[in-house]
Amino acid sequence: MNTVAKVLAALLLVPGVLGSASAQSNPPVEGRTVCEDVPVKQVNSSDTHRVAGTAIGAVAGGVIGHQVGGGKGKTLATVGGAVAGGVVGNQVQKNHQDNNATYTTERRCHQVQD
Repeated sequence: MNTVAKVLAALLLVPGVLGSASAQSNPPVEGRTVCEDVPVKQVNSSDTHRVAGTAIGAVAGGVIGHQVGGGKGKTLATVGGAVAGGVVGNQVQKNHQDNNATYTTERRCHQVQD
């Protein structure tokens, strides 16, 4: 027997490498199939993290906050305005994306054992 034949014969004897001499099949799963309709939202935007809305809101809020106060109060107002503006800008973009999203319903099924 040549070397290649010996290697192939050895691989056939090792379970799970090339298969086994007797094919084993899994017994059928007893139970039932449960299906449900699930709503799926497809956001039609390349900016899923809403970076643009957050950035624009932060800049606008920072500019408006900078107009208020003086000294250290001006710095605090600028930072506070930037944070508040970022949050507002993020939510404005989220609302815009939700209004332009596509909503579909998918049927999803899975096995349940009783």
